[in-house]
Amino acid sequence: MIILRPSRERGSFDFGWLRTFHSFSFGDYRDPTHDHFRALRVINEDWVQPNQGFGTHPHRDMEILTWVLEGALEHKDSLGNGGVIRPGEAQRMTAGSGIRHSEFNASATEEVHLLQIWLFPEAYDLQPGYEQKAFPLEERRNRFRLIASRDGREGSVLWHQDATLRIGNLGPGVAAEVPVLEGRHAWIQVAKGSLAVNGMPLKQGDGAAISAEPLLRLEAQEEAEVLIFDLA
Repeated sequence: MIILRPSRERGSFDFGWLRTFHSFSFGDYRDPTHDHFRALRVINEDWVQPNQGFGTHPHRDMEILTWVLEGALEHKDSLGNGGVIRPGEAQRMTAGSGIRHSEFNASATEEVHLLQIWLFPEAYDLQPGYEQKAFPLEERRNRFRLIASRDGREGSVLWHQDATLRIGNLGPGVAAEVPVLEGRHAWIQVAKGSLAVNGMPLKQGDGAAISAEPLLRLEAQEEAEVLIFDLA
């Protein structure tokens, strides 16, 4: 079963400095039919204007992953971490027992386009943590690269949940098959381009909740960047 979450039906806000779309309930957007999917709590697609961003604010008891699509995002947090996240780099932050951070557009002229992803953690009050790694396009071209996992295997960032995230960049007409083990579920998010999943068309911004589908066949209709979550 594949349930489409169309891009146009997401919650959306335009604050001038920030244009944002929410796949699940977030902030002032409340939709009890789209509150979360398994452990996946948030997928926000954001466009942040130059020299703007999210001021210092707190989080706790959440696994947070940031994936930049265009531009550069500057990060600072209460653990003393700081740096700039660019396309092809994943930042994982374990909020755990409590962390404060800020995220700003690092450019004075270009907007930054990103996905922010939250997962429920497998336990509360974990020690806060931070990690950032690069996953070059060559490692994702026409294949799905493991980006995040529970054990940090294959050089992925480590998050505290029984879930994986793979990202692939498929060229036009390229097809890939992804198995889904019995009892597992998947979420697909299209970051760029368009493709078909088991014959169902998805375009940029669309998501899909998937259960009881042992094999996913993805075929790109144009250049596409795709996120696949494997979830308990």
